[in-house]
Amino acid sequence: MGMAGLCQDIIDWLREQVASSNGRGVIFGLSGGLDSAVVAVLCKKAFPNNSLGVIMPCYSEKLDQEHGELVAKKIGLSFKVVVLDRVFDAMLLALEDKKEDGAKVGLIAANLKPRLRMTALYYYAAQNSYRVVGTGNKSETHIGYFTKFGDAAVDFEPLGDLLKEEVREMAVYLDVPREIIEKKPSAGLWAGQTDEGELGFTYNDLDGYLKGEKVDSAIGQKIEAMQRASEHKWRMPPMFTRKI
Repeated sequence: MGMAGLCQDIIDWLREQVASSNGRGVIFGLSGGLDSAVVAVLCKKAFPNNSLGVIMPCYSEKLDQEHGELVAKKIGLSFKVVVLDRVFDAMLLALEDKKEDGAKVGLIAANLKPRLRMTALYYYAAQNSYRVVGTGNKSETHIGYFTKFGDAAVDFEPLGDLLKEEVREMAVYLDVPREIIEKKPSAGLWAGQTDEGELGFTYNDLDGYLKGEKVDSAIGQKIEAMQRASEHKWRMPPMFTRKI
């Protein structure tokens, strides 16, 4: 299947998912990154008048917000900017976790950011009877590179069966701004954070492994270890059942 056909299939699927859940449209986080830009274009095509992007800086790089707005303005997407800095600070204060203003925080504290963003998305989703669309891809899901009940807490994932390289190819096809396609992927958890720097290997390595290609044995072992350690993230919570 060509890229045009794949995009149309995802657009049709989005419409089906929203209709089957009695929704009116879609809402998603607009981070300024590659995945969210692709989701934004697909959602806008699926729901020209009922798509909302939410830019949610939380001690984020200024460039990320600029890139999110760049995508929204290019495709005529309605968007909101919700600054979460003070909410994040208040949460850390309530949890008695000390942090200097704007400073790098530990991963446990940083994971509050996607959970706060999830809360904001579902707030606006409830207001508009929209469904929350995720931006996760197959590469990240395989190794659990997402925050449990954070960026993974969505109603459906249109990129869930696409490797990172396929998302990049789709971005080119959909005419996502070049500066977004070419910048280093980042979850925006702290200043200067990059996905590949945190993972310790490249998306090319990860995609190659998932396609069955030969990769460095140490990288392969690390990918497998991450997959095993993160299984709990994508399983439904076990439910106790009484013995008869």
